[in-house]
Amino acid sequence: MELNEHANFIEDIINEELAEGKVTTVHTRFPPEPNGYLHLGHAKSLCINFGTAEKYGGLCNLFFDDTNPSKEKTEYVEAIKKDIEWLGFKWYEVHYASDFFDDIYRLAIKLIKDGKAFVCDLTADEIRDMRGTLTEPGKESPYRNRSIEENLELFENMKNGKYADGEKVLRAKIDMASPNINMRDPVIYRVLHAEHHRTGNKWCIYPMYDYAHPICDSMQGVTHSLCTLEFEDHRPLYNWVIENTGVTHKPRQIEFARLNVTNTVMSKRYLKKLVEDGSVTGWDDPRMPTLTGLRNRGIPAQALKNFCEEIGVAKANSEIEVGYFEHFTRDYLNEHAPRAMAVMRPVKVVIDNYDGGEYVETDVNPNLETPEKRNVYFSKEIYIDEEDFSLAPPPKYFRLKPDGMVRLKGAYVIVCTGYETDENGNVTLVHANYLPETRSGSDNSGIKVKGTIHWVSAEKCVPAEIRKYDFLLKDAAYPGQDFSERMNENSLTVFNGYAETYLDEAAEGESFQLLRTGYYKKFVENGKLVLSEIVSLKDSFKK
Repeated sequence: MELNEHANFIEDIINEELAEGKVTTVHTRFPPEPNGYLHLGHAKSLCINFGTAEKYGGLCNLFFDDTNPSKEKTEYVEAIKKDIEWLGFKWYEVHYASDFFDDIYRLAIKLIKDGKAFVCDLTADEIRDMRGTLTEPGKESPYRNRSIEENLELFENMKNGKYADGEKVLRAKIDMASPNINMRDPVIYRVLHAEHHRTGNKWCIYPMYDYAHPICDSMQGVTHSLCTLEFEDHRPLYNWVIENTGVTHKPRQIEFARLNVTNTVMSKRYLKKLVEDGSVTGWDDPRMPTLTGLRNRGIPAQALKNFCEEIGVAKANSEIEVGYFEHFTRDYLNEHAPRAMAVMRPVKVVIDNYDGGEYVETDVNPNLETPEKRNVYFSKEIYIDEEDFSLAPPPKYFRLKPDGMVRLKGAYVIVCTGYETDENGNVTLVHANYLPETRSGSDNSGIKVKGTIHWVSAEKCVPAEIRKYDFLLKDAAYPGQDFSERMNENSLTVFNGYAETYLDEAAEGESFQLLRTGYYKKFVENGKLVLSEIVSLKDSFKK
């Protein structure tokens, strides 16, 4: 197998093992727990595990850590599969921890027989209190020295449902004085009377993640168990399980920094709370950082993969600006999304000296290798955005104002000749004249204007609900504050505007750049055109 020349630290390790012949086929796995939907933070682990296997022509399994049945659902399993397929990754095999429950139990029996595990009657709080601190050793359980025969009988009773939840646990017998707290006789099995989404009520004891995970990696043939940095202190336990259960295949755990993004909820527990309390419409709400939410919002899969590739693989945790993620989304859409026009806060303009109607040309996308044009209908009455007309314009305001001129994108220069207001002084109608000699594409008038605005024909347009989003979380500079204290109550703003018919005729789910507005996804809801914001036009990220 060829080595990867442009390597990160994980690939440096793999390259060395390939060169030494320790590994012949790179085999990784992506190991989510099916207790919720995947979010943006999981995308990095997805790209690293699947991407590393792809680079070396190896294999990557999809592995579901379903050792906690009280929180896991088949719904989450199917959602995770759909997210991975959306990103374009292909797994080699699908496995579940529950596939290996019989083997995991068998190896626990082996540990008991080898004097390396014991049944403990202490409560979870008592175990925690006796574990010690970073500077003080823990205290041994009074049940640590039970005989092998007694432990086997008690563990069998645990399996047969004779004890209540929390009444007994099986602990590995390692070292209560270890400087690594994870090695101080950790719990490896607990009693849990809960129906499992795959095995039903076959089991009432379930293995702990730290015990089951290395065994499952081994039995899948995984060579490199790539996981986030919080598992670094668990690696000695991972290796202890591998060595002491006697499994034949010995995978290697390597940790990398997890993905943290400003203004973004990176907690399945809290995302679930947002869904359950109605703060969002569901896991797929476009404001949610879940992969299904990002997909529903219109984030291109390739843009997300480009982002993960660019941030790379690091050994130290850090926080990435959300603007950096938006930059990759914007960059991709700028190259691929067609251009269109829609008006959020419409104000009607009557062009008094124009009659009839005509089609003018505009670019489909100026960044295409082969430029394309399309027709836009122009008429006597049009809509512009209220922000593009001002009775008291500030300095350097280059849009429409009384007696002022502005160019209509792809059409003509117009001159404001008057306006009408309601009893509150709000502009309700603008009057203008057009300059026939200023038609875009054939303008030889010599007339120069500094401003160009978007518009839609009032005669040929469709009502559109335009949804604009802000972050679910306020600015990240809130040290120590809980997510609930940082929630943005104004994360969704809805406008009732108008769009050109081109958007109404487009395919469901297609993405567009709304000129001077942002990138939006088109869909239809209750028979009405909806334009849902993907990302704004403004790039705040400092490259």
